[in-house]
Amino acid sequence: MNKLSFSTLTLLACAVALPSASFAQGSFGIGVTASTLGAGIQAAASVTKYSNIRGGFNAFNYTDSFTKDGINYSGTLKLRSGQVTWDQYFPHLGGFHISPGALIYNGNQGNATANVPAGQTFSLGSTTYYSSSANPVNGTGAITFRKAAPMVLIGFGNLVPRSSRHIGVSLEAGVVFEGSPNAKLSLAGSSCLVSATAGCVNAATDPTVQANLLSEQTKLNNDLGPFKYYPIVSLGISYKFGK
Repeated sequence: MNKLSFSTLTLLACAVALPSASFAQGSFGIGVTASTLGAGIQAAASVTKYSNIRGGFNAFNYTDSFTKDGINYSGTLKLRSGQVTWDQYFPHLGGFHISPGALIYNGNQGNATANVPAGQTFSLGSTTYYSSSANPVNGTGAITFRKAAPMVLIGFGNLVPRSSRHIGVSLEAGVVFEGSPNAKLSLAGSSCLVSATAGCVNAATDPTVQANLLSEQTKLNNDLGPFKYYPIVSLGISYKFGK
């Protein structure tokens, strides 16, 4: 069983493995969301008069191309995450809630292919190179995140309203404390210091190129630093089963 399937089953278990008395009271709901974590599906069940436990899974793909320091990247951002939260409501505040929880599965990642057209200049760290005419520079890049992370949400709405209402709308905002992203770069082909045909070395094995590549990787990780606090904004609609 792959990690994605295991995480999905875990979320479903968290959503349904609650005291049977809760379900006997009809206090179970499901919903769909659109958020900065992707399109999602959620399920919740009441635990007390003013609290629910909620689980969900989010997914989204985004493809884009961009250029950085003369290197052309074509990449895909894949958002995959599973979350569990404790929704604490407050008397006389309607559907307002505070929801501490966690991404128990954080499969968010970015992957890209890289290339530098023959004869074009590019920079690694503070050094400028030419991409070889005979063997142009190419490579790959990847960005990964910590596989689990705490999170906290605040918002309005309840998948399990304590009333006869069945349809609900929710709005939430919060943050995932996922730590700094980890970017990895690798290059192949020939990089040249003098021209596209002179002073060329193998980019994959030359120690100077690899040291400069590490500097470029560090620069990229510094640029990604703010994403260690990943913002969440979510809008959803839900349906409660039972009375």
